[in-house]
Amino acid sequence: MARALPLAAAAWPLLACFGGLLALDRTGLRPAADAPWATALFVAVLLLAFGALLRAVRRLQAPRRTAGGELPVVGVLVVAALLRLLALPLSPSLSDDVHRYLWDGRVAAAGANPYLLEPNHPDLAGLRNDLWQRTAHRDVATVYPPLSLSLFAAASLLPEPLLSYKLPLVAADLVACGFLLALARRRRSVVAALAYVWNPLVVIEGAGMGHVDVLGASLVIACVWLLGGGGRGRRHTRYLTAGMVAALGVLVKLVPLAAIPLWWRRIKGHRQRGRLFALGGACLLLPAAAGVLVWTGGFPPGLAIYALRWEYNGPLYEPVWRLLDLLQLDRAAAGLVHAVRLVFGGEIEAPPWDTLYAHTYPQFLARPLLLLGAIAAWLRLWRQRPGPVGAAFGAFGIVLLASPTLYPWYLIWILPWAALIGARCVLLLSATLPLAYLPAFAGVDYFPWVYGAVWLPPFLLLLVDRRRQRHAGKMSGSETERR
Repeated sequence: MARALPLAAAAWPLLACFGGLLALDRTGLRPAADAPWATALFVAVLLLAFGALLRAVRRLQAPRRTAGGELPVVGVLVVAALLRLLALPLSPSLSDDVHRYLWDGRVAAAGANPYLLEPNHPDLAGLRNDLWQRTAHRDVATVYPPLSLSLFAAASLLPEPLLSYKLPLVAADLVACGFLLALARRRRSVVAALAYVWNPLVVIEGAGMGHVDVLGASLVIACVWLLGGGGRGRRHTRYLTAGMVAALGVLVKLVPLAAIPLWWRRIKGHRQRGRLFALGGACLLLPAAAGVLVWTGGFPPGLAIYALRWEYNGPLYEPVWRLLDLLQLDRAAAGLVHAVRLVFGGEIEAPPWDTLYAHTYPQFLARPLLLLGAIAAWLRLWRQRPGPVGAAFGAFGIVLLASPTLYPWYLIWILPWAALIGARCVLLLSATLPLAYLPAFAGVDYFPWVYGAVWLPPFLLLLVDRRRQRHAGKMSGSETERR
């Protein structure tokens, strides 16, 4: 009881903020394109929740606040569950993705092919209902891997599809919170895990808005827990299981593909472990990939459209394409295409020249530049051979930095590892990212105002932390010399 009292005292303001969000939602003061003040109020209370989280972490970091010097893990999970229960009834007002999830599930459950048939396809006219009306991007086929589609399909068949979908999502999230707390305990810092377990962004985007990224990130947390020695089974069996869990993460979203080779490289020195990890991943990924390729007759068209067209709030993408436009390098690229065409011959309207000319614009040119930078950064990470936590943090950080699109819920992939490592700039970013909702709901100009409000504070904190690290390194070197 004595250990639980400081925990309750630290957690109640955060719980009160989510109670306030639920009250706003139930009274109709929720984000909407025609209600800018309600949107601003909702986001303001969400930002207040981040202040409550900071207060809680600081209180619990004080050694005198907890008997025995350690937090009760069960109490931390109880608070995490309460936060998610408060967010569970929220309407998906910040994002309409969950409607798309359930529509794709409805299509798959009906035996149709969501990879080829976009919601507006005439063959799906018989399935249209209110859910179809709320579905966005109805001209684009689904981009979600098979495990996600299976979950969507199962939920769409139940009486309360939205709640039936959210409940297993929250359950997986809470199990993953337990795994993350176990990892934090091994690193002797349970309090550090609160930056994910109690993070308002994770709670609102998972239990509240129902983004499937929470399930993918939960599977990645379970994989790293296994690689770090979690579980009671035999050691080699654990690596086989870790490979399978990592593959399941890919079958939710493709993001873990960036980290899986790094995890394998770390353990491949132990040949049997490396083989088992690879076998566990391959036995799920290869049949699933073959099935999707057969089902689509090639690369999923919706995924190609997403890769080539989607853009919003990319941290490097925004300044890169604007710089290309300012320097008129798109014209230089078009001139290069023109010169090559003159050498090889051909009409402007004929392939491949028509395609090449059509893609010489700044937004497209920024994509291959960022892809090359991401590959170079990933190869550097490969040579460093980081541990499971460092590999996850580095790989997902590269993906997010190079992506033309970074919605607030995308940050969930890197937040567990930022919490364990203590990457304060990423944790601050989780508090500023909800501001990215303002252009769509409150009519605020995205660039430069919202872009600056989202990215400038974390960037400045990163510079401060880097300077402190360099100063600490110099002081340590001076002390060594004196000795």
